[in-house]
Amino acid sequence: MNARIHPTAIIDPSAQVGEGCEVGPYCVIGPKVELGPECHLLHHVSLSGPSKIGRGNRFYPFTSIGQQTQDLKYTAEPTYLEIGDGNTFREFVTVHRGTLPETVTRIGNGGNFLAYSHIAHDCIIGNNVIFSNNGTVAGHVEVGDYAVIGGLTAIHQFCRIGAYALTGGCSKIVQDVPPFMIADGNPAKVRSYNKVALERHGFSEQTHRAIKEAYRLIYRSALNLQQAVEQIRSDLPETPEITQLIAFVTNSPRGIIK
Repeated sequence: MNARIHPTAIIDPSAQVGEGCEVGPYCVIGPKVELGPECHLLHHVSLSGPSKIGRGNRFYPFTSIGQQTQDLKYTAEPTYLEIGDGNTFREFVTVHRGTLPETVTRIGNGGNFLAYSHIAHDCIIGNNVIFSNNGTVAGHVEVGDYAVIGGLTAIHQFCRIGAYALTGGCSKIVQDVPPFMIADGNPAKVRSYNKVALERHGFSEQTHRAIKEAYRLIYRSALNLQQAVEQIRSDLPETPEITQLIAFVTNSPRGIIK
């Protein structure tokens, strides 16, 4: 099925629009944009390049995707944006390309980016994430799979948000949030482990107990981080989730939120 393009849309001759796309009124698709099949641009959507966008993405009115970085170091070098499949970008979402030559901002599959959320230059965003309204990540931030960014959360550049982690609304994140944890506050602190995410995503009871105990050792015991990790290694089963948690907290350039 050919793309359906409204007569008021403006599409650069160098742009590629995939089969089955719907491009609504007053949309602008700029040079060097590759739009995959079955994407839907409702109206007043701006796509800029170089950008490569996968299948089945949905863009709501006034989204601005692929514009140049806001980083003042940028001097018009070639930088890129890559977006996977099946994402939803609600009203006024902004996503920017990388900063340094040949750098890339990447978004995975199945994300839900609510109104006014922002993804800055050089970020790496995983699969099936949720950015609540006004969730904002600065440059070079990494967000793991199934993470949830609360409304009005602001994340400092170079921070990492682990898989299945959650940030509370209006939180200020200035260090890494480990996988499976809940961070909340201004500045944020880790308040608990993310029990609801473990339940929703079908983790085993053994995993629940292990993550809960790891949380206790790191955040509710008198042990320092190195001692807590040693205790986790000696006392808890070597599940993929515990291995992931240990790797995250022991390889944290900014340090983890306590």
